[in-house]
Amino acid sequence: MPVSPASPSDVVLRLDGVSLGYGDFTVLRDISFEVPRGQVVAMMGGSGSGKTTLLRAATGQLKARTGCVQAFGEDLATASPEQRQSLRQRMGVLFQQGALFTDLNVFDNVAFPLREHLRLSPQKLLETVLEKLESVGLRAAAHLRTSEISGGMARRVALARAIVLEPELVLYDEPFAGLDPISLGITARLIRGLSDRLGCASVVITHDVAESFIIADQVYLIGEGRIKAQGTPATLATSTDPYVRQFLNGEPDGPVPFDYPATPAFQSWLTRQSAQT
Repeated sequence: MPVSPASPSDVVLRLDGVSLGYGDFTVLRDISFEVPRGQVVAMMGGSGSGKTTLLRAATGQLKARTGCVQAFGEDLATASPEQRQSLRQRMGVLFQQGALFTDLNVFDNVAFPLREHLRLSPQKLLETVLEKLESVGLRAAAHLRTSEISGGMARRVALARAIVLEPELVLYDEPFAGLDPISLGITARLIRGLSDRLGCASVVITHDVAESFIIADQVYLIGEGRIKAQGTPATLATSTDPYVRQFLNGEPDGPVPFDYPATPAFQSWLTRQSAQT
């Protein structure tokens, strides 16, 4: 679908010339993109391409080596710990494994952020949690323990928890991983529907092409430490770029080699190992 340029006030998350890494290793270089309110943005790439590293930068857990990461117009690098905490409260995060509390039932899992950050009456708490569970189709599962629900249901409970504070930005880390086709389709529709209903910005970290292309406004394809391609799903679907075609079609041969590239760190390790034998 065509997307109009967002005004600065509509941009919830902005990365400008950002490089990210750990220790001596730089994972991503010169990353720039914007996430406007009400849009679903898919960040796609193979395993190890740096997608989750981007999520950590967006929440202020990882400081950019170069460039600027802004959330709600605030530079996360210069924000105080209190400011960063305040900004995070405006975000919702759906972790890859759901990260539900196994000793709490469905209701108490979703209620947890409300009890941590707000002082609601028992009646208001009940109404709010049941409303969010209803939005993911699990109102009647409120009393169940996490051991009594399926993996797909657990992901939907985690989604209800992620949006219970009605965040302005929701970050999804591999929301489709390990789901059966029905649960996958349900989750994708929920992400799109919740973004439309709440008017929040959504960033979907994923390598699932089919479902992401159905719900995303913009797609960024990450590879070789950079953004290799970007555009609407329709634009990328018709791209002739070899890297895009290899990723979208799941081709084993192409710009991305099968063998992991040898690095100086590997050569140094191999030399030490050889010296010990």
